[in-house]
Amino acid sequence: MTYQEVIELAKRRAIFWPAFDIYGGLSGFYDYGPIGVLIKDNIINVWKNIFINMEGMAPIDSPNVTPEEVLDASGHTSVFTDYITYCENCGEAYRVDELIKAKDPTFELKSYEFMVKRMEELKLKCEKCGGKLSTPEKFNLMLGTRVGPGKGKQAYLRPETAQGIFINYLTYLRYFRDNLPFGIVQIGKGFRNEIAPRQSLIRLREFNMAEAEVFFDPDSIYWPGYFKEIMKDTVLLVPNNGDKRKISIEDALKTGIIKQQPLAYFIGLVQRFLLNIGIDGEKIRFRQHYPEELAHYSRDCWDCEVETTNGWIEVTGIADRNQYDLKQHSEHSGIMLVYKRKLSEPKVIKERKYVPIEEELKKYYGKEWKAVFEYLKNSKTDKENPVYKGIEIPNKCYRIEEIEKEINTEDVIPWVIEPSFGIDRIILSLLEHTLYTRKDSGYRVLKLKPHIAPYKIAIFPLMAKDGLDERARDIYDLIKGAGIPCYYDESGSIGRRYARADEIGVPYCITIDYETLENGTVTIRDRDTTLQERLKIVDLEKRVKESVNRCLTSI
Repeated sequence: MTYQEVIELAKRRAIFWPAFDIYGGLSGFYDYGPIGVLIKDNIINVWKNIFINMEGMAPIDSPNVTPEEVLDASGHTSVFTDYITYCENCGEAYRVDELIKAKDPTFELKSYEFMVKRMEELKLKCEKCGGKLSTPEKFNLMLGTRVGPGKGKQAYLRPETAQGIFINYLTYLRYFRDNLPFGIVQIGKGFRNEIAPRQSLIRLREFNMAEAEVFFDPDSIYWPGYFKEIMKDTVLLVPNNGDKRKISIEDALKTGIIKQQPLAYFIGLVQRFLLNIGIDGEKIRFRQHYPEELAHYSRDCWDCEVETTNGWIEVTGIADRNQYDLKQHSEHSGIMLVYKRKLSEPKVIKERKYVPIEEELKKYYGKEWKAVFEYLKNSKTDKENPVYKGIEIPNKCYRIEEIEKEINTEDVIPWVIEPSFGIDRIILSLLEHTLYTRKDSGYRVLKLKPHIAPYKIAIFPLMAKDGLDERARDIYDLIKGAGIPCYYDESGSIGRRYARADEIGVPYCITIDYETLENGTVTIRDRDTTLQERLKIVDLEKRVKESVNRCLTSI
């Protein structure tokens, strides 16, 4: 099924549509309707089941608004960018890589020079007026705001959920009893001031994310995982050297195609998640970033891409964030975000320590003196000139002492691997992969798995008379009371009602007819086979729940 057919269905059947439509819309923002919300929630529930219930990670829910100093520390205020070009005639702005991909779908951003050369080779012009395009430059993608009265405090809508996890690292370290490795997960909104949002849910300015930050001892970067057999799974890899191949996770790790065990493990887990929700396994690949593509915090990254009629689109990134974020926040906040590694036996060390001078700190730093005091007190650097928030601390604010002590632990900064999921792109890809047209009737069917379908049962009276409608509503209340998502429909012919249910992915339709009034059985119709059978009303709950649970746990 094509992208345009999916978009038409999505709007007509209340899955999603452009936001603020009656005012002309605002590009990069979309509303989810009743069907879309239910599908999205079901996908997120599968994600939670895997990462929280099975992998044992802990959830967090942090604010959407982030103070500027947090994003200064993480590097986003200076380097969170895409390349932009402007029409020198009409001023229209374009994201360069997307402009090139419109003419060359195989383009990958290998370097800035390669990108500029490709623009020249393709003789790119303004799509609006045909004018000459400017030399590409970097454009910061964050959406700013101010918090509080008056001028307020500079802040940003978070570009990722990750920073809310990193700054709470110590709280979660205590939650996990000071043991590594552990994972923290967050599901929520992200915001990016995209240069040219387009293609509905593919490129948004407000989007749904599901991220995991997994913390390791840097000398033992290994995630035991719940699924021992995952290393035997075969994946399609596209390393940045161009050597595309299908290979087992285990062999990719052994041969060094993938460098870190957790990267390899989460590549396998991402594929299993996508297969579980219904993405076509023949249309999944994992592409390694070129050096020019890597985010400022990343040492290595593999994008999970799904093939659609719009080409291959990224739906998940599995990044090696190494120690970058925790180091940055330790330096900028003065709070050491470390892990106390237990030594096999105690050892005596000599250590130079800063001894803060309270009176001088009060004079120099005012209300902020306590934070600087704690930074100096906890710092173990040998540098003669300590730096706090990028500014050297005056030497009159401290003295240096050398002490000898016995230690049982040593401080280390954890290593971090991040699987990050774009829920909206996953939804769009899933709709395209599961929507098809019946050959016999020409009707469209959304072949969603039962645990992803918005409703599990549609309940129809054969006719809205002779007590059939009353009995149908009784059964509707019974099914709804059992916790099974369902809906009631008595409008139009049975054939049209089947078609409407098929189009939103409902796996089972129940028809209440005159035989129901006689013996308490109903007709249950399977969406995918269209076969019908008689079933006792008391057996409906068991049949449907078994089907849903079988899909949910088949990871």
